[in-house]
Amino acid sequence: MRKFDTKVQHLKYKVLREVARQAWNDTLLENILNIPKIIIPGKTPTMRCCVYKERAILSERVKIAMGGNADNPNVIEVIDIACDECPAAGYEVTDSCRGCLAHRCEDVCKRGAISFDHNHVAHIDKSKCVECGQCAKVCPYSAIANRKRPCQNACKIKAISINEDNAACIDNNKCISCGACVYQCPFGAIMDKSFILNVIDMIKKSQSGNNYKMYAVVAPSISSQFTYAKLGQVVTGIKELGFHTVVEAALGADMVAQSESKELAEKGFLTSSCCPAFVSYIKSAFPSLEPFVSHNLSPMATIAKYIKETNENAKVVFIGPCTAKKAEVQLDAVKPYVDAALTFEELQALFDSRDIDITALDEGVLDNASYFGRIFARCGGLSDAVAEGLKEQGIDDFELKVCSCDGIEECRTALLKKSKNVLDANFVEGMACVGGCIGGAGCLTHGEKNKAQVDAYGREAMEKTIADAVFVLK
Repeated sequence: MRKFDTKVQHLKYKVLREVARQAWNDTLLENILNIPKIIIPGKTPTMRCCVYKERAILSERVKIAMGGNADNPNVIEVIDIACDECPAAGYEVTDSCRGCLAHRCEDVCKRGAISFDHNHVAHIDKSKCVECGQCAKVCPYSAIANRKRPCQNACKIKAISINEDNAACIDNNKCISCGACVYQCPFGAIMDKSFILNVIDMIKKSQSGNNYKMYAVVAPSISSQFTYAKLGQVVTGIKELGFHTVVEAALGADMVAQSESKELAEKGFLTSSCCPAFVSYIKSAFPSLEPFVSHNLSPMATIAKYIKETNENAKVVFIGPCTAKKAEVQLDAVKPYVDAALTFEELQALFDSRDIDITALDEGVLDNASYFGRIFARCGGLSDAVAEGLKEQGIDDFELKVCSCDGIEECRTALLKKSKNVLDANFVEGMACVGGCIGGAGCLTHGEKNKAQVDAYGREAMEKTIADAVFVLK
């Protein structure tokens, strides 16, 4: 069974696997230059002009797999030399231009960017064009097309532009680290930094006499991943890597749902704080709405805080589908509780770097949370949990009116309405990725089927109420 959706993901995984393998063996520094040759031997066909360019690009991938550019605070980075296959972005005149006499495109262009050849066919002067799109709107043949690159189409908050070298450029002031561009780039020219070496280092130190234990906090969306094995085998595999305990982030979700529902009833209006990309978007694009963001930490940080406060010398690593979590763990409010964040892609690389066949393992147990905590993984799950939290706490005098936002475009619409006081809702559930966490860039697989798997996983929960799950902690 295929472990990944795309060949780009598979290539990224192979780099992570080899970096991890060398790190386990303490041979990374001496073999770092050989990793591209290991992945692409001399006579292996490549998609580039030559094997040497492919290896040069792989060397850049290796750097990002080792933590990337320390001077760039963003967890998303562009590999410039890999970003050279997409056509120039912007408005172009296609073969559909009939050389008409009306020349509406010329009339509407205020910059004088449109001219005509001897056949009356239109041409756009890129040095004058400001990408307003008016020419495309008035063309009777729809002959002018906007050729956006896949990364630009993926980035719904317009954080990506094209620089003078014709490579993608990320505006860190706008970027929310959601990773949509990472998943959609067909050449793998945009990657999320990996902190897999930090995790390996912590595991090795915990096994060599250091007085701390490793805790893995796994996102509930894990239920829709690693479809070639059983979830219990994945849990055992994580422990085989060197983790002492595996805990559900969904238990943190139960804690958040209980607290957030109470906070909502007290304040009257709230936006969720569970999705770090959504919170980042509010801060950058709608700063006036920041006071409405729930004061609760995310489920990841909430359960990690509990682990750190109740277990001396614990090290906590989050494992999930989200590239934005890598940015979240760097925040001052979260940094004391979560030591690193990995994606499911990176977890697969770790398994294979240690030659762990999880399908051959016994099934471990992962049963800390309720149904409502587990369904946080998909869009609408948080809203259902908040409704349940209000019900369980007997808050009957508050009428919940939910606006559940599936993807950052829907988030933008809801926030814009709220900023103009026309939003007919008192709770905004913001999920930056379409589908929710099950659509995260760090997933092995993406698809509608994942939602059904998450719901089924939720129904398997031993604790049937939020209160029951949280009570176990007390």
